[in-house]
Amino acid sequence: MIAAMSRLLAILICGTVTLSCKTKAPVTTPSASPASQAVSVAPTTTVSVGTFTPVENMHLHNAYTVTPNVFSGAQPDGDAAFGALKDLGIKTILSVDGASPDVAAAGRYGMRYVHMPMGYDGLSEVDGQAIAKALIELPGPIYVHCHHGKHRSAAAVAVACVYNGQLKPEQAEDVLKTFGTGKNYKGLWAAARNARPLDPQVLRDLKVEYVEVRKIGDLAEMMVAVDKRMDLLKLLNQNRWALLTDHPDLDPQHEALQMQEHLIEIGRLESVDAYPESFRKLLVEGEYASQSLHDALSTQPLDLQAANNAYTRLSTSCTACHIDYRD
Repeated sequence: MIAAMSRLLAILICGTVTLSCKTKAPVTTPSASPASQAVSVAPTTTVSVGTFTPVENMHLHNAYTVTPNVFSGAQPDGDAAFGALKDLGIKTILSVDGASPDVAAAGRYGMRYVHMPMGYDGLSEVDGQAIAKALIELPGPIYVHCHHGKHRSAAAVAVACVYNGQLKPEQAEDVLKTFGTGKNYKGLWAAARNARPLDPQVLRDLKVEYVEVRKIGDLAEMMVAVDKRMDLLKLLNQNRWALLTDHPDLDPQHEALQMQEHLIEIGRLESVDAYPESFRKLLVEGEYASQSLHDALSTQPLDLQAANNAYTRLSTSCTACHIDYRD
């Protein structure tokens, strides 16, 4: 009996030793800075969908590590969020959102803000190259964000990191999948799908001005963009929401979604605060009508009556705005 227990104890001890040999504890350096710690756990450029490391912090929403030097997610909101970025070791915050960045808050935590806004309809080659250079030229690690951290910033880092060689072309769409980019944002998906590495000399020769707050169009200019989008929706409505033979590139769902995003961005302009409450209500009504139109156009089979009703609501809202604030 004693001999049997001795053999069992030896087996358990041996197993424990074997397990401890196979399972190495992570090595940490007490003096390592937050930046070096963040980089040490970041994935390499061979990652695939589902393996981009999420940032586990309640103050940073939809945030992931994309490369050892690039993090991305939603807009940081409040001191807790900026403190969390500092703890990650972030040195530069790059916003592709239209709203003015909170430069003062970033400065309080020793970080620099760079503003390079983009739209929901895609990423131009020029803007993609500028962001690609920023991600290798500005002090890192770098945190890239839009508003919700799902659509524009995901496309921006996907395209830019392919351009500058930090990701492979086949990984670009994986980035959008990870962040939850909506399939209806066709321009963003196309930009990621078509991204290819650039000759490094192109980025070396590129001159980019990095500013804290970049002036994007004023309210009048953005309203012009809304009017143009409304003209396209009018054509589609007259064609019973079928594709136009002379404009086969116009997708009804996509146009309705772009209209909604235009109105949302206008509502976030600081200059809108000076307008009466009635103006802001018209913006919200237009936003909801655009969403309803998009939802109706997304049904299969098409709910023509619902789509037409939503379009009428949107058109009525735009007409009322023109009468009171433009005409």
